[in-house]
Amino acid sequence: MKLVIQRVNHAEVKVDGQSVGKIGKGFLVFVGVGKDDTRETADKYLKKLLGLRIFEDEAGKTNLSLSDVNGELLLVSQFTLYANCKKGNRPSFIDAGAPDKAEELYGYMIQEASKTVPVVQHGVFGADMKISLENDGPFTIILDESIL
Repeated sequence: MKLVIQRVNHAEVKVDGQSVGKIGKGFLVFVGVGKDDTRETADKYLKKLLGLRIFEDEAGKTNLSLSDVNGELLLVSQFTLYANCKKGNRPSFIDAGAPDKAEELYGYMIQEASKTVPVVQHGVFGADMKISLENDGPFTIILDESIL
């Protein structure tokens, strides 16, 4: 699994010109599911994601988590996080999870995050999505297999 987390002031995802997910202050998270990922993998990533303390406290230190700031969460599936560009100029996606498995795990992450985060929005799996955001910082973190 790979997550690209952006701390945002606001973010929105549109499909066919229609807004399908929109948040204020919080995390925009691009979710890539790998071929060997399981619900256990997703649980580990969610625990790390929701525990990240990357919002500033009153002293300007990155000490606050999403829940500390009543932040919102926008999850967007993105299999291209598994692009392998080692050979040639055309990326290979051989390490990405199969669509049915990836969709199931993406849905699972949305469901599990909704149990603790009051506002969880999401994109549409497999759709051509247009994302707009205002990155706060900018502050972007990548979580991959190195956290396991």
